[in-house]
Amino acid sequence: MRTSLIAGAAAGTLLAAGFAAPALAVEDGMAELSVLHGIPDMTVDVYVDGANTIDDFAPGDLAGPLDLAPGTYSVALTASDAADDSDPALGPIDITVEEGMSYTAVAHLDADGMPTANLFTNDISETAAGEGRLTVRHVAAAPAVDIWADGSVLFENLANPNETMGDVPAGTYEAAVSLTGETDPVLGPTDVDIADGVNTIVYAWGSAEDGNLDLAVQTVDVHSASPTAVEAGQYGFADEGSSPLPAVAAVLALLGLAGLGVRYARR
Repeated sequence: MRTSLIAGAAAGTLLAAGFAAPALAVEDGMAELSVLHGIPDMTVDVYVDGANTIDDFAPGDLAGPLDLAPGTYSVALTASDAADDSDPALGPIDITVEEGMSYTAVAHLDADGMPTANLFTNDISETAAGEGRLTVRHVAAAPAVDIWADGSVLFENLANPNETMGDVPAGTYEAAVSLTGETDPVLGPTDVDIADGVNTIVYAWGSAEDGNLDLAVQTVDVHSASPTAVEAGQYGFADEGSSPLPAVAAVLALLGLAGLGVRYARR
């Protein structure tokens, strides 16, 4: 498996988690698509063009990447015991992928707690030598948050279903998360490792009201100069009809970017 995800911290609790190897470069002539299940309490099957492609897909799981020829695909989520995709729980939705691109489709709750979906484009553009990229995606039924680094707000008012990202020198950073406009952290502060030539993508998913907020992490290789944002396209269809590396301090917390020379894009 070339893309990895870690379901890390539930209800704002930081946990230690393993950090798995990132995705390899996109295969020539192909696109790659990963799928994240971020809807609590619903195990599903994922159908692509009418075929059961991912069976018994549980909340917090990440599948893929699937190597796909460029084109448009119909994706639907059904109950895990469904015989076919004729009565989907979510979808169907047409997803268009382009050659050489990396995507993650996320089934999740919108800010009001209704099932929806977004297709994110994973930024695999080149990073400078010695730098990594951090992407934070808010896909939870929860209020907007501020991202802190070294005691100062770095990103403000990140709301569902948006993302924020930045490139930083590879290393360890102290990060925390608070509700927008507040100073007391709801997550962190914690040390966060950013790897050279890797896009570390952190997702907040679940529901604050139901007390099942969780975090998940996906890692994807970027085109790096090392020697060794994409706004979510929201479809909003609500209920119609591998080798692990050494463990690192948990990924988490919607974590942040820190340090001098941070280059970021707010989506």
